[in-house]
Amino acid sequence: MKPGRARAWAELLRLPALFTVPGDVLAGAAAASARANSRTLLAIGSSLCLYEAGMALNDWADRTEDAAERPHRPIPSGRIRPAEALTAACALTAAGLTLAARAGRPALTVAAPLAATVWAYDLALKHTPAGPVAMAAARGLDLLLGAAATTGHTRAAVPSAALLGTHTLAVTTVSRQETRDGSPLPPLAALAATAVLTRLITPRPPADRGTAAAPGLPGPTATDTARADLSPSTTPAPIGTTPGTTATALRTALSAAYAATVVRPYFHAALNPSPPLTQRAVGSGIRATIPLQAALAARSGARTGALLVAALAPLGRKFARKVSVT
Repeated sequence: MKPGRARAWAELLRLPALFTVPGDVLAGAAAASARANSRTLLAIGSSLCLYEAGMALNDWADRTEDAAERPHRPIPSGRIRPAEALTAACALTAAGLTLAARAGRPALTVAAPLAATVWAYDLALKHTPAGPVAMAAARGLDLLLGAAATTGHTRAAVPSAALLGTHTLAVTTVSRQETRDGSPLPPLAALAATAVLTRLITPRPPADRGTAAAPGLPGPTATDTARADLSPSTTPAPIGTTPGTTATALRTALSAAYAATVVRPYFHAALNPSPPLTQRAVGSGIRATIPLQAALAARSGARTGALLVAALAPLGRKFARKVSVT
């Protein structure tokens, strides 16, 4: 493939955004209190395919609108034909569902509605009030895919899926005005959502080591705390600390990273909701998905998984300098 064609496909598929995808599945597996296995890897492959199918289908569906507002995009600029983008979307969807089927029936049971949500969003819901909700549902289902593939069950992962979906809802709502001067209300609402999410994923200082959240409330339960302290981890605690202390410090750092990634861009977009600042806020919101996923994994006791997810953030930032994620 010629360099120009490769660049066009990278732009169409928004390749840097791919770094935000594996964390969905890993956070889902962590929420189900399970270690990643071969089915988890198949779910990651399925998730990547379905995500990229959505990217290709998005530009195919928006080709007329992009011709007026974003003529530099691969389809309106003529670098990729519409039929090629649609074919890629179909092929990637088929590949995603095939990989999910190989991961087991529970995984396919989640992947099928996930694929349907992606297609419904791009073809029908994007420009309706239901658009942000559909996008949030897709992210939530992606996290549940990790739990379903790894353990065959999704119930334990629903709270984490709801938190990730809330973040996605906020980002998508802001993105609806990234090509025109808009209102400060969406970025202000996104700021409020970020504050709530940060509060929920940040560990509360316990009165004593045995203090834990009550069942059903945000934070680790007594069972979660015991599991985090007793389960083996490949990440050793620093000398002079306990595993529980290390886990708390990790969750706090990841929560802070999540807020730091997105608060300032949202604030600037609220002060001046112009296309450049709004697009910057949306890009930051997409990148903030990674520390949020890592924080959710750490919240479930998966410290090693959280660190693996967090390591994707600098890679995403590096490649985002070359290819836009919006």
